[in-house]
Amino acid sequence: MKRSLYGRATALVVAAGLAFSLTACGDDEEPQQDGPVTLVVNGLPPETEKVNREKFLADVAEFEAANPDITIDAREGKMVPEEFQAKLAGGQLEDVFYTYFTDPAGLIARHQVADITDYVKDFPALAQIRPELMAVYSDDKGRVYGVPQGNYSTGLVYNRALFEKAGLDPNSPPKTWADVRTAAQKIAALGKDYVGYGEYSKNNTGGWHFTTALYSVGGDLAVNEGGTWKASFNNDLGKQVLQNLKDMRWTDDSMGTRQGLEYADLLRLMGSGKLGMYLGDANMLPTIVQEYKGEYKDYGLGPIPGGTATLAGGDGYMFNAKASPATIRAGLKWLTYAFANPDPARIEFNTKWSSDTGSPVGLPEPQIWAGDAAKALTDARAKYANMPVENFSPFVNAMSTIPLKLEPPNAQALYALLDVPMNKVLTDENADIAALLADAETQANSILAAVK
Repeated sequence: MKRSLYGRATALVVAAGLAFSLTACGDDEEPQQDGPVTLVVNGLPPETEKVNREKFLADVAEFEAANPDITIDAREGKMVPEEFQAKLAGGQLEDVFYTYFTDPAGLIARHQVADITDYVKDFPALAQIRPELMAVYSDDKGRVYGVPQGNYSTGLVYNRALFEKAGLDPNSPPKTWADVRTAAQKIAALGKDYVGYGEYSKNNTGGWHFTTALYSVGGDLAVNEGGTWKASFNNDLGKQVLQNLKDMRWTDDSMGTRQGLEYADLLRLMGSGKLGMYLGDANMLPTIVQEYKGEYKDYGLGPIPGGTATLAGGDGYMFNAKASPATIRAGLKWLTYAFANPDPARIEFNTKWSSDTGSPVGLPEPQIWAGDAAKALTDARAKYANMPVENFSPFVNAMSTIPLKLEPPNAQALYALLDVPMNKVLTDENADIAALLADAETQANSILAAVK
């Protein structure tokens, strides 16, 4: 799903004045620029994010000082799929632009981004990125078109305080959907204002969570058969997901009467102390704390119930198809300085800066690195954590055992149509699950037929 919704504190780059190298692989390993380059990038935080914006601009200034042949022209904004084609056609697309993991496959297939494969070898930092994440920005022949800078995976966000109040063990969150159902009933029994389990069904969030739950029990939203994508949810597993929600809503009465919820609603309810559980990731917690007055000590994160697989996503940067070789090299130099730099000293400095400025440190986020860089980040997070990291142990301990699955092509369109069955089972006790899924399947196949 859209990462902008998660309000996470992006791991920006180091403020001016660092004594160590600005590059991950050393100046003697970097390619030479072909003369002065003005690099247009997006991702500049808006003025409302004062601290992050100042830090971004300070990093730009430091980078330019160390690379006098490169000028960074930073623009606000990130990927808005609905606006991309217009920007591209109008010549307004930046040289280096932000994308979500759902974007690269389509952009690559339509030849709307630059192939950077021949330049990657000159930036050893990229070799330390986890191969499965680099694959998101590559085609089926292994050609590379972008650089990942962050990722996430979905688990079970839960209220530890309510678990205790309901007689549940806050250190042992539900591992199965049957466990979720039982725990939700106990939390809802605390009183009429309490919701045991919360669910989305509006503005694409219902389809997003349907997909997550489907993955958790071993299903797929769509599959590629001989080069053709087809819907894969109108089956026993899809029916299982909807039937479980229907039973929790109408038989157990553990989901509350207010439905038609969208992204902020569950975060707000969790912040109020009245919601027991919902599917989410660690990056939701800062928003719950900062915007909805929650406290980190009250929240935990467990693995996805079912545990067969979980929805993963992330973001990164790609290059304008019209970018020159000099621009591509400048862009890679910027990205391996600012967003994909495995230098242990930089990692520690950035993590300390985040902690010192009140940004959250210690969230159990998956990371892009493998090997030594991964250990450096893990160690730095432990050293500078400013929250109760033990609350997330159930999620952390299970991370390596649960496969990650990405969103399907045309995910947002599929999520929109799947909002309908999600909302129906939560608002109509007599909802016909088989008919809802059959109708959604027909529409999904029309959407997927356009995927090339």
